[in-house]
Amino acid sequence: MENTNLHSPEYLETALPLFCKAVCKLPVEAHARLTRVWSRLGAARIRRLMETFQQLITFTIISNEYDAETLVNDDETVVAATKCLKLVFYASVLGGDLDVGHNEDSDDSDSDDDEITLQELLGEERLYRRGPRVDLLERELGARTLDVRRPVVPFEDFVNESVNEVVEMDKDFTFYKVDADSKFSFQSCPFILNAVTKSQGLYYDNRIRMYSERRITALYSMAQGQQPNPYLKLKVRREHIIDDALVRLEMISMENPSDLKKQLFVEFEGEQGVDEGGVSKEFFQLVLEEIFNPDIGMFTYDQETRSFWFNSSSLENEAQYSLIGIVLGLAIYNNCILDVHFPMVVYRKLMGKKGTFQDLADSHPVLYQSLKQLLDYSGNVEEDIVTSFQISGTDLFGNPITHDLKEQGEGIPVTNHNKQEFVDMYTDYILNKSVERQFKAFKKGFLMVTNESPLKYLFRPEEVELLICGSRNLDFKALEETTDYDGGYSKDCQVVKDFWETIHSFGEDQKRQFLQFTTGSDRAPVGGLGKLKMIIAKNGADTDRLPTSHTCFNALLLPEYSSKEKLKERLLKAITYAKGFGML
Repeated sequence: MENTNLHSPEYLETALPLFCKAVCKLPVEAHARLTRVWSRLGAARIRRLMETFQQLITFTIISNEYDAETLVNDDETVVAATKCLKLVFYASVLGGDLDVGHNEDSDDSDSDDDEITLQELLGEERLYRRGPRVDLLERELGARTLDVRRPVVPFEDFVNESVNEVVEMDKDFTFYKVDADSKFSFQSCPFILNAVTKSQGLYYDNRIRMYSERRITALYSMAQGQQPNPYLKLKVRREHIIDDALVRLEMISMENPSDLKKQLFVEFEGEQGVDEGGVSKEFFQLVLEEIFNPDIGMFTYDQETRSFWFNSSSLENEAQYSLIGIVLGLAIYNNCILDVHFPMVVYRKLMGKKGTFQDLADSHPVLYQSLKQLLDYSGNVEEDIVTSFQISGTDLFGNPITHDLKEQGEGIPVTNHNKQEFVDMYTDYILNKSVERQFKAFKKGFLMVTNESPLKYLFRPEEVELLICGSRNLDFKALEETTDYDGGYSKDCQVVKDFWETIHSFGEDQKRQFLQFTTGSDRAPVGGLGKLKMIIAKNGADTDRLPTSHTCFNALLLPEYSSKEKLKERLLKAITYAKGFGML
């Protein structure tokens, strides 16, 4: 029986908060039972439940004031409603397009030795708990957020912007990592947080780990009488960037993998750039350009999807693939945006799911359509299509090769009865088995950096892509509104007005070139360009010199050009030919 009065506005301040608090006192087994009941209610009623609890949360927040002393985490009504919303969220998951199978083998390597660690000696062991966090409700239900492709109610509808505006993420992070048993953290209900807020929590986690590694290094150095090395330092030559990075990172990963969790500091041999962020950005970019070069053959490029996939015929060893995994992990860890073009299935596999037929639509659309037509075909498959459990392809040099999906597959025809098995085995081979060696090394490198972070718990695959690649949506109006000025410039200066009119007149490629020139990346950070603090500083009077930039500070040094035409000509030349950290 359902009491429909709980949805009424007049009960918002009285009965509904009490109901939420009562539900919170139930054991996890009862929460799971209630979630399963709600999952069978249908889309309209699940959405109504979601909207009811969201309304209570929003109403309570806007009716109160919160600050660093009065935290929203301590508001019993908001906390209780959020915990009830969690049950609705998992009801939406259970009622959606669920796949609890097709899981990758776990690569988490938890340490079970009894030796006391230096972090325990420092009293920081609670901040660095090994192994993945376990959500008791998920375990009871036997389903995770990662297991659903399309929930009953879209994930985005569970995000509450009012919560995101008032939550103090530094305090919330402490509750999440240290005081989880006594304090409520919104990171324990990550569905209610947007990607920007969650990335702040990840930022605190990364920075505290970096700080801890510095302390540990300093203590070890004092004990051994050596000079401390608190950073992950990479000195590379531009012309040998892959070899230098591979040798250094491979040595670190074998001798002391925890060094990967130090703050990255890159130096290009023979150049005077000091790495305060910008040099690292260019390092990442150059490594990616080299490693994704089609001539190397590590990845194949699909012109239709504009994305890369692992080359199953690659002759490169696992260390090269581990390197690109480490680079992706370091980019997240050091808050850098990368120009990476992977299909979504790569991020799903990194999070623990195998590739399935639905993933082919994104990664191999031509093959997907072909196999879908086979599944939908109502005629006699064996006689009309005439294919077997042997598939064909080409190797690295373009030579034809075959592979039996089953033993002696050439002699096993595909029929109406076994066509689904054929499609499943074909998909598993393309997305999993054929690239198992390459992907396993890639994932190993990624986990070397991220295995102890809350990344897997807080973020969905599409949000991990956003963390690594940034947003493809470039809103330069938002960038204009948040840009600061220095050296005598202001938003009312004529040269600044000319600059923005020029930028807004650029095409998409030119805008990306400008962003690359100024920030070291052609993508927007999580939250969009409005989150990017760019500075435009005056760099002298009218001159023929080109504009310059400090990518580590997102700073554009702009001379006070005499005309808009000259500004555009000089700026276009600068963004087209700029590269390197030498002296100008």
